[in-house]
Amino acid sequence: MPLSRFHCVSLIGLEALPVEVEVDVTYTEKFSIVIVGLPDAAVRESKDRVLTAVKNAGFTLGTMHCTINLAPGDLKKEGVLYDLPIAIGLLHSSHQLKTPPNVNPSDFLIVGELALSGELRPVAGGLAIAMLAREQKKKGVILPIQNAEEAALVKEVAVYGVRHLRDAVKVLENSNLVRPTAWNPQNTTPAQSPALVDFTDIKGQAHAKRALEIAAAGGHNVILSGPPGCGKTLMAKALIGIMPPLTLEEALEVTKIHSVAGLLAEGQSLVKQRPFRSPHHTISYAGLIGGGSHPRPGEVSLAHHGILFLDELPEFSRSVLEVLRQPLEDRQVTISRANGSLTFPTSVMCIAAMNPCPCGYLGHPDKQCKDSALQIERYRGKISGPLWDRLDIRVDVPPVRYQELADQAESESSLVIRQRVEQAREWQHRRYGSAKTNAQLSTGELKKFCTLDNRGWARLQTAIDAMGLSARACDRIIRVSRTIADLSFSENIEENHLLEALNLR
Repeated sequence: MPLSRFHCVSLIGLEALPVEVEVDVTYTEKFSIVIVGLPDAAVRESKDRVLTAVKNAGFTLGTMHCTINLAPGDLKKEGVLYDLPIAIGLLHSSHQLKTPPNVNPSDFLIVGELALSGELRPVAGGLAIAMLAREQKKKGVILPIQNAEEAALVKEVAVYGVRHLRDAVKVLENSNLVRPTAWNPQNTTPAQSPALVDFTDIKGQAHAKRALEIAAAGGHNVILSGPPGCGKTLMAKALIGIMPPLTLEEALEVTKIHSVAGLLAEGQSLVKQRPFRSPHHTISYAGLIGGGSHPRPGEVSLAHHGILFLDELPEFSRSVLEVLRQPLEDRQVTISRANGSLTFPTSVMCIAAMNPCPCGYLGHPDKQCKDSALQIERYRGKISGPLWDRLDIRVDVPPVRYQELADQAESESSLVIRQRVEQAREWQHRRYGSAKTNAQLSTGELKKFCTLDNRGWARLQTAIDAMGLSARACDRIIRVSRTIADLSFSENIEENHLLEALNLR
């Protein structure tokens, strides 16, 4: 009997790696099937799903000994992606699938989980699989119909979404009878993130709103500190409504991460809005930055190109907070394991909120703080100096007075603020020649684009001496100054821009 070869993938982190499924069949008096190539439990169990699906799809295998090899043999195979290519290989080796001379099975990547009825269930990573097919110059991808629109975002590859094992056989026998999923330009248009809370509904807090506008314009990290009920969480939720829409490139990056994590909603092909992730303070470090025995993206990667909101920051474990230092600085995180390293992107705006003390009323004009100096020191000590340094903007949020709550005058809406933010971002994109924000500048770019005059350097030197600022803190003050200048449509960083940035520190 012939040896059949079909191509599949293995998802490692965010990347799809090529896997070759080899199927060899020999007719014997007793049926047996062996899967080799470092399969995990889900892959080993696939033989039972595949055999039942093949039978219920109307095919007959008879008695045979079948050896299935998943190459390369030193790459661990995980998950249910291999059901469909294994079934196709069995049918091809038993002459129940006959590809015409002009069809080369190696021109397709085939993935899918089989139900016992022979129907296909959706898999994770459809976009990453299509990107691998494009990279390997494959003609097409055969995968479950639920993943077809997502994979069709890669328009250079023909995507065949199939509902049943018989449909996959039909594609290989005569692909002209099956129409590939068409690339839909409407699916590649990112949308504006809806405002969870509109800024016009937030009473008072003009200083904090201004700080969040600056943060959105330059992509800066922020920490909001104030007593309970002053609006910290509300303003953090409102921030997503003044962020500019994702670019198509950013949307594809976000979609790839959410697809591999299995977080795409049913029928969703593209993540069109900036993510807003708000993990609970009991989260583990692996849940925050990614990891596990089979590394997966964590919350900081799921918030890529969006907002990571850490409410009640000191309630997080100190060890968990410390692992944030490198992802916030480098905008990527590398997870190292014995069998290799995986890198996940972490370009996020980190918005943190905290109380000034454990009881929350330190400095409150009407309520007295009941905490001792030692309790306050321990509470704040959960946030290390290096992590503080990476929070560009620090805002004290005062309690809202009754007069402000009763004020019926409308403040600026999120729409008006977003227009200014988008204009500032456009200035940055023209200046840097790419979709880069001031917070993402390298040291060389900072020197080139964020220069201060002699008066500005003198002001900064005075602040360094008075506040004991680190070199990193000085860099971040200059970045914030550049953003304030962009919001003022100023080519140069003026003294008033620097003074406002220092005030936000």
